[in-house]
Amino acid sequence: MCPAAPSRILELSDGTALVECFGQMREVSLLLMEETLAVGDYVLIQAGGFAFERVEAERAAEALNLMQELMEQGGDARRWGTSPEAA
Repeated sequence: MCPAAPSRILELSDGTALVECFGQMREVSLLLMEETLAVGDYVLIQAGGFAFERVEAERAAEALNLMQELMEQGGDARRWGTSPEAA
């Protein structure tokens, strides 16, 4: 399993959305979404570019802040959660 960073919807089109996450923009499919979405909503994107879950703005902000802190720590992300002896 890989973590999904919440992406903010910038534009909505027929069955797709332009989203932004950490300054990167991409177009994703809304085919898997059952609920109505609006510009400014946050969604989780799975591999293949499909939005699969709407995320409350407060929860999205918490997740993005935590991810930003982890990225700023540097080092090898593949070793997160391992003991220093395993590295």
